Amino acid sequence: MLVTGSYEKAKQYLESRTKDFSDYTSTKSVFEQGPCITISRETGSGAGEVAESLIEYLKSRSKTQSVNWGIFDRNLIEKIIEDHKLPKSVADYLSEDKTSFIRSMMNEIFGIHPSMLNLVHKTTRTILNLARMGNVIIIGRGANLITKRLENVFHVRLVAPLEKRIQTVMKYYDLNDTEAQNFIKKEDQARTRYVKKYFNLDPCNPDQYHLVINTGLFTTSEAAEIIGTQVVRRFPEQFYS
Repeated sequence: MLVTGSYEKAKQYLESRTKDFSDYTSTKSVFEQGPCITISRETGSGAGEVAESLIEYLKSRSKTQSVNWGIFDRNLIEKIIEDHKLPKSVADYLSEDKTSFIRSMMNEIFGIHPSMLNLVHKTTRTILNLARMGNVIIIGRGANLITKRLENVFHVRLVAPLEKRIQTVMKYYDLNDTEAQNFIKKEDQARTRYVKKYFNLDPCNPDQYHLVINTGLFTTSEAAEIIGTQVVRRFPEQFYS
């Protein structure tokens, strides 16, 4: 599904960062890259809400008050389609491991859609471009692994007790208890398969992250403040402590 509203919001960020970079290349003024924060998450651990709260925290401490931030989660699909001039029909194939190997293979043979490996490669390129722009939060899709060699990145993993995640999913998607449990199981398995298949790593491994936070023990604003405090310390030239 394309999330048009959230992508329109993200476009404001893209336009501002593109202008910043354009001004830098034309005037040779200082271009502050800004941090990129990646968030890996368990389903229902509140990544979207934490990301929104985190942006507010970082904006309040930014030395440049006019700076824009972007969040890319499901709306990343639209950015990939736009970047690589793909048909909108490939949107369903860009979700985290929603396409079976057989279906992907048949589509490639008959030229219906690009292969999954091709799409993952395009996704990787888009994520790297966003990360290099900075002042961005990227949720999921192995973004921490794709950007691990960049110096401006900070990696976070969000987890929570299953019961809390069930309650969150029930409320957010209007599901009953059983439906929410099945949804969480399916989503978590799909995300794990995606990372293991294309990056040969387990997203649950804490060694890949600067921080692992149990959102069952903190409010959304508290979790955002924990992350934000570390980001501010890591990039003191851009934030007030």
